Formats: sequence, C-alpha cells, structure tokens
Amino acid sequence: MVASGTVGSADPGGSGANLADLLRAAATRRPDTVALVDHDASGARAAPTWAELDAAVDAAAAGIRGGLGLHPGHRVALALANSGAFVTAYFGALRAGLVVVPVNTGLTSHEVAQLLSDSQAHAVFCDDSTQHVVEEAVVGTHRAVVDPAGLDSLVSAGRAAAGPGTGVTGGEDTALLLFTSGTSGRPKGAMLSHRALIANIRQCGLLEPAPVAPDDVVLVVLPLFHVYGLGVLGQVTEAGATAVLVDRFDVEATSALVSAEHVTNIPGAPPMYVAWSRRPALAEQLRGVRVLASGAAPLPVTVSDAIRSATGLVVHEGYGLTETAPVVTTTMASASVKPGSVGRPVPGVQVRLVDEDGDDVADGDPGEIVVRGANLFSGYWPDGADGPDETGWYATGDVAYADDDGDLFLVDRRKELVLVSGFNVYPREIEDVLAEHPDIAESAVIAVPDPETGEAVKAFVVPRRGSSLSPQDVLDHCAHRLARFKRPSVVVVVDGLPHSATGKVAKGRLRAGDVGPGQTSVRPP
Repeated sequence: MVASGTVGSADPGGSGANLADLLRAAATRRPDTVALVDHDASGARAAPTWAELDAAVDAAAAGIRGGLGLHPGHRVALALANSGAFVTAYFGALRAGLVVVPVNTGLTSHEVAQLLSDSQAHAVFCDDSTQHVVEEAVVGTHRAVVDPAGLDSLVSAGRAAAGPGTGVTGGEDTALLLFTSGTSGRPKGAMLSHRALIANIRQCGLLEPAPVAPDDVVLVVLPLFHVYGLGVLGQVTEAGATAVLVDRFDVEATSALVSAEHVTNIPGAPPMYVAWSRRPALAEQLRGVRVLASGAAPLPVTVSDAIRSATGLVVHEGYGLTETAPVVTTTMASASVKPGSVGRPVPGVQVRLVDEDGDDVADGDPGEIVVRGANLFSGYWPDGADGPDETGWYATGDVAYADDDGDLFLVDRRKELVLVSGFNVYPREIEDVLAEHPDIAESAVIAVPDPETGEAVKAFVVPRRGSSLSPQDVLDHCAHRLARFKRPSVVVVVDGLPHSATGKVAKGRLRAGDVGPGQTSVRPP
C-alpha cells in the first residue's frame, strides 16, 4: 500500500451539488473580484467580476434551455478556444442540467463528426477558429450549431427570461463527457459526475498551502477542452481567484502577459517549461509568480533544474488522468520535491501498487497504480462500462514504484500509448487512418522521444506491391485526417514489419530497431 491522502477528508459533493454552484458561491463571497481576464483577437480586454460572470451564466443557462429546446441530460459539445465564451457556455450548460462534451479545437471535421456521433450531442458551440470544421462535421445531421453571434443571442434572450438560478442536476449526474480511450483505438467517453469533479477540486484545496489561493492570478493557458485545464478552472472558481485566459502558448507573448497581468500562479505542461528554460531573462519575466506546476506528461529533470536555477521556484509535478477528474498525486503533498517524482496522493485519494494478480507489491517494487476516491469517474459512455470495481478501485494501467516516503515515481504507461504534449495519442486510431490509403499494405505506430513534446508519433508503413509510395505521401494523407498532434512526426517506408508467432506486429522489435532499411521522412515542426 502506498501512503494515501486521508480518506473522506474531502467533501465529495454528495449533497447533490452542481459544479456551477461553485460559481454562485464565488459570486456571493467575492462579487467584485475579477473572475476572468480575456483578450480577444483585436486585443480588447474583458475582465468580468464573479458577480457579472454568474449573471451571464444564469442568462446562458436560460437561453440554452429555452432557445435550443434542450432538457437535462442532453449533451452539448463545446468546440471553443480558451475564452470568456467557453467559460460562459460551460457553466451555463451545466447550470441548465446539460452534459458538456469538450472538443479538442485541433481536430479535423472527420474527427469532430465521429465525436459528435459517439456522444449523441444535440448541439455544438463553435467560434471563429472552429466554425468551418464544425459546420463540415454536422453536414447531414440535425445538430444545432451555435456560433459566437448565436451564443450572444442566447445570452441576451436568457437575460429576459427567468433563468434556472441553480443547477437542476448534480451529484451523481454526469457533468462532463470527456473522450479518451484505452490503447485499442477508438476514443471512449469518460463520464465525470458533478460529484467527482467537485470532489477533486476540494481534495486539491485541502493541500497546505492550497494550489490556488483566493488572491491568486492564475494563467489558464492549458486548453479548457482538456481535463487538466478544466480542473484548473474549477480550482480558480472554488477559490474565487482570477483566471487569465490564453488560447495558445507563445513564449514571447505569454511571458509579456504574465508580467502585465501580475500572474502569481502558473499550471502548465512540459513544452511550456522547455521553452521558458531557454529564456535568458526568465527570472524577471516570472517575477511575482509564487506557484509553478506541471502535469499531463513527465517533465525532464534538466528542465525543472534549469527553471529552479533561474528563478528559485520549484516546478511541482503531479499525476492524474481523465478518469480521476484528474489529480491523483502531486509533489505539493510531499515533504520535499524529489527529481523525477510525481509526489504523493492528494487528501481523500487512496493509491495502491499491485502485481498482475492484484496483490500489493513489495516495498520499492514497481506495480500497476490502482486508485480509489470520490473523484473517480462513473465508467465509460453510454452504459458505465469498465469503471471502478465493486470495491471502488480503478486500475489505471500505469506503472510506478514508491520510495520509503511514499512518493511515487512513474516507470511506464499503458502499452502503446503515445503522449504528445500531454495529449493521449492512440496508435490504433492512426493505423486505421493509414489503412485507408490505397498504397499502404500494413502499418505500425510507436512512440519516440521528442525534446519539445515529450513523445512523438513514428509510423512504419509497408507499401502495396507495385506502388511508388513515399513518406511525404503518407504525411499528406494524415494531414487531412488527423489533428496535428496526432500526425506522425517520422514516417519510415519499409519492405516489411516484424511479426510475432500469432501474426501480430512485434512493436517491441520496432522500438529496438529490428526493422530493415527504409525510406524516411520527418514532418516539419
């Protein structure tokens, strides 16, 4: 057994609370505090207070329910960049009793159409950056598309109507449907209840000091379509702090914004810190920041050392996953920050390391991480399959060992998974796209190290006899079918792939370099 957070010490939201109730509470406690800072494409700065945001969310809830004819439990997809519009639509949909389906804004129309179909979404919100893709994705369906003007109209209509005021669903009702998957390929929708999301926010809030304090100004550059970004938004809301919304990390522009907005708290991912570690004036640019945190992928020790040397700040690391809403462990729960460690469980979360038979491993031995707590998901859409077992434990498929202090060190992840800048990329999905190319007879995808993104996708393809397939042909094919982060960074055209005795591609041999010479192409950065 790994040392665990105190079980039951975090309010699981068992009272039936709706996640949007946290926003109402913030508006009551800190009505005049700026809730969001949002710069639009023209550079205009909007800074609504918590009271103003709560009123807008009430109007959005009423407008969405009335204007779109939706009922509690219906799904609405949000294909929106980090913006005030996302936050308003997100909390408005939750307050209206709907289930939110966040959409990665980098997906292609083919991928968005698949997600909308799988989630049975009734409507999808888009902005200028995603409108074309969304409109292509809904061709031939009856799904409503709400563009920026449409959202404004719904909010305006809602202001004239009597809004729900408080959430009409909550507790065990599903709040979020976040698509992730096992290594077998097609994404699955993890059903996260209001209970699970509120529990994890409050579990993190019990850390001392808390990751987000009421007076913090928090940089929210993590995408809000990702569970990590939504978790940060939840912590900001619970604390009644201020969120500075950034749609895309740019080392120059984001550094200037950190200074201009007096940011004190930066949750991020490794690529951000890789870029910042190379900045000669980093200490000045991060002056005033009290907390740095990194998640979604392992942070190279050399990078965390460089940040600490330049600024004196420790970069706290953590471990979590979509199914745990998301935080399981953090170095903020540890007595000291150790290089390479992801820390200890947050309060209210239990962790065990088990062997293949489900028994606890010996001290110091690696084992699969299994988790129990009020923050666990309700299983996969639509029937709750493959959720926690009858005793409440969920097997993550990730492998770690614990040192004598109970601090966790990740050893491996689910076989085959590629983690690109913190986003899960599943080889089967890419291999299915490659199989659609008429000149590809067989393919295999593996992960390779990448200094910028942690890992990248490498594809081995076997051309059909008589074809003149080139690596560039493969890259061009993928460009039309896959989001950029999923596309192969390296393509190798080979005469054949190694196979096991059962005919399965032996990917272990590919990782070891056991493949004949081939023609290679690298995707431009």
